[in-house]
Amino acid sequence: MRSIRAAFVGSAAIMFGTAAMAQEWPMRAITVVSPFVAGTTYDAVAHLVLDQVAQQIGQPFVLENRPGGDGSVGVVSVVKAKPDGYTLLLSSSSMSTAIIMHKSLPYDALHDLEPVALFGGEPSMLVAAPGKNYSTVDDLVASAKANPGKLKFASVGIGSASHLAGERFRLEAGLDVRHIVYPGPTEALNDLMAGRIDFYFVPITPTLRLAAQGKVVPLAVSTIARWPSLPDLPTLSEMGYTISTFLIWCGLSAPPQTPHNIVGKLNEAIGRALDLPAIQLRLERMGFKPAQMDPQQYGKFIADDLDSMIHLGKSAHIAPSD
Repeated sequence: MRSIRAAFVGSAAIMFGTAAMAQEWPMRAITVVSPFVAGTTYDAVAHLVLDQVAQQIGQPFVLENRPGGDGSVGVVSVVKAKPDGYTLLLSSSSMSTAIIMHKSLPYDALHDLEPVALFGGEPSMLVAAPGKNYSTVDDLVASAKANPGKLKFASVGIGSASHLAGERFRLEAGLDVRHIVYPGPTEALNDLMAGRIDFYFVPITPTLRLAAQGKVVPLAVSTIARWPSLPDLPTLSEMGYTISTFLIWCGLSAPPQTPHNIVGKLNEAIGRALDLPAIQLRLERMGFKPAQMDPQQYGKFIADDLDSMIHLGKSAHIAPSD
């Protein structure tokens, strides 16, 4: 009886300690692990949003880059971290990509992390080569179907956003086109402008100047609603294609068993930050579309993205690199 009572008291003490810790949170700086090299769009978005969140909760966020293992080094460090709300993960669509690029991973993106909040995503713009009479998506599709195996699309590598968008579009439109890999976006854009390739999926903001100068032909954006700075450009959704709204997305996740009230407090603060017109405007200028979700919705969003990516990998015959 004494041992049972002692065990009960011990368990109660642990539960009480966890609850007390969650109630007092945050009492110090919070580390957000970015599993990428410094300077990515993910980092820029996180800095912008979390700087505003820090003002709300009274403690700073420290972004710590831990690249390696195609992102797995940083992810695993958070999976194994103490679930006290002081170590978080800058989670992203790279976790979905990793599931088709590797035969096995040292973490389970769906079950080893606690979803906190989605920041939003960076949509793509489908652009075509000038001088080939591609003025609409239908023009491009008609040409590809009339010339099977001859049209080419660019990407910056197997598993890159440009590759996956191109594959999704190819499969949905039922096209027989060739995939050409380039070492970087500059080389791909140069060949697009020269007419050596036919189409390419690119981030919106960096390509606006080229489109305005007529060096590339914008055909559509991968969003449901039209992009604010391109009100006359149709969306792929309008054209009848169901390519994911956010091909590149990021948000915040926590170690498993992080107290629900910490997760909820973070989610609410991030939602308030994303509601601010100044934050929305700055994100739009970065080519990023904010999107709010509660933790359950974010968890389903991740699960759906993983399922979609697995299906794409099989349909496009994308072989794992290891």
